[in-house]
Order: sequence, then structure tokens, then C-alpha cells
Amino acid sequence: MLGLLAKKLGQTRVYNEQGVLIPVTVVQAGPNRVLQTKTVENDGYKAIQVGFEEQKEHRVSKPLLGHFKKSGAPAFKRVKEFRDFKKDVKPGDVIGANIFNKGDFIDAIGVTKGRGFEGVVKRHGFRGGDMTHGAKGWHRRNGAIGQRLFPGTVMRGMKMPGHMGQVRRTTQNLEIVQVREAENLLLIKGAIPGANGDYVVIRESKKIPQGTVRKVAPTPSKAKAKAAAAKK
Repeated sequence: MLGLLAKKLGQTRVYNEQGVLIPVTVVQAGPNRVLQTKTVENDGYKAIQVGFEEQKEHRVSKPLLGHFKKSGAPAFKRVKEFRDFKKDVKPGDVIGANIFNKGDFIDAIGVTKGRGFEGVVKRHGFRGGDMTHGAKGWHRRNGAIGQRLFPGTVMRGMKMPGHMGQVRRTTQNLEIVQVREAENLLLIKGAIPGANGDYVVIRESKKIPQGTVRKVAPTPSKAKAKAAAAKK
């Protein structure tokens, strides 16, 4: 499976060949340097390990620094392993956005924006209490949580106020609109998890393999025009 460590840069919009405006997320997809290759014979599985975005050596631990030096690479901020990588690479190789093509579908994995401590209305979409008719102090609170008389305890998994956001999420089946190889940029249709500047993992879509062309249903206007032409 193809994959890259990347950084989310922001959102913009571009036009396609038909002049349709498409909202896209701009992602800096590399360059990633191959640090290690694992084989079934030596490690029990096939994978590659890549590093992304160099940093100063004194900011990494000594064991990790030794691992970098063993592969002849500088220190990196992020290290990631991709199993069953489809392309043949060796330690020291550099891979980037050009491993993907325009029209490919990918999965984007990142950490969502943190929302802080939130109540049940915003966190879970609760209705809340009445704002009038004598209701006091119960406008945005949840109701009873004690299961009435029996068992008289709060059930595990009860929706309660708490920390919202800042969790790992995967957005699947996003289409690559443009590949800018010289700048190592991917323009991906739609939104991906995280804030601008956050690190993300871009991998080949698990549900739509590379090279698959998604069939798009015709719009109602085109369908009517086609039906009218068939009648003539």
C-alpha cells in the first residue's frame, strides 16, 4: 500500500477542465526519506520506514538518533512505517507526491482540532431544557442519568460533558485533483482532519484501489436531455 507522511497547509479552490470550481485541501506530501526496509525473511513482514521534515539532532533521543545515523540520514521530526509498500525502494531513497497520480483516491489520517471541554448540547447534540415556562437552571444540561431506582448507577458509556475533539480520525475515498511534483504538493478534493500545519498520513484508499475510475451518475438535466435525444 502506497503512503506518505505529509503536512496540511490549508484550503483553496481550483477549476477543472470543464470549468467547475472544486474546493481542495493543499497538502505538502514529502519529501519522505526511506530509513529502513523490512522483509518477510528477516522481520516477518514487508514494510518500509520513512522520515519526514528534518530537525536538529539534539532534539531527538539517542536511540532514535543512532537509528537515523545507521541509515545515513539526518534527524527527522516524524517517522512512519507503511506495510506492503508497492514500489521497490531502498534505504536512502527519497519519495514524494509523484507516487500518486491525478484521479487517484486516498485516505487521509490526522488528529482533529481540539474543542476543549464542552457540554452535552454541543458535544452530543442534546436538546437541552426549556428556556421558558418556569424552567430554571436546566437549559443546556442533560437529564437524569441514574437509571431511576434500579440499578441506581450511571451506565458505562453514558453521553456526558467532556473533552471534545483532538482525536485520531480517518477520512476515506478523497480524490486527488492535482499533483504538483516540483513542489511536492497534493491538491485533494474536500476536507481532511486537523488544523493547518498539522501532520497527516496520506495513504492509498483501501476501498477504491489505485487506477480505479469512479463512475459518476449524470445530473438530472443531462439525463433529461439524453432522454429527449433518444425519443427523437
